[in-house]
Amino acid sequence: MIKVNQLNVDGRTPLGIKVDLPDSPPLLLVLGETGFVMCGFLNMDAAEKLNVTAAMVSGVKDFNDILKAEVKAVTSEASKKGIRPGMTGKDAIKLLF
Repeated sequence: MIKVNQLNVDGRTPLGIKVDLPDSPPLLLVLGETGFVMCGFLNMDAAEKLNVTAAMVSGVKDFNDILKAEVKAVTSEASKKGIRPGMTGKDAIKLLF
C-alpha cells in the first residue's frame, strides 16, 4: 500500500510518502520544495550523481520517526543548504523550504 500525507513541520507543509513493503520495513520519503529526506532504502550515491538535494535517515518506520531521526548522510547540494549529518530530520526538512 502507498500512503501520501501532507505533513506540518513548523508551518511548512512537506509531502510524506510511505510505501508498505512485504516482510520489510516501509520505504519513506518526505518531500520539501527543494529536496527530500529519505530512508536508508534509497541510494545516496545515486542521489549525489544526480545532483539532487537529499538527506538520509535510517531505522525509521513512520513520518514521526523521520522527524526525530538523526541525519546520517547528505548530498553536496544538501550541504549547500546547511543540512548536516547529526541534525534531526525535522531540522533538515525545514531547510528544504
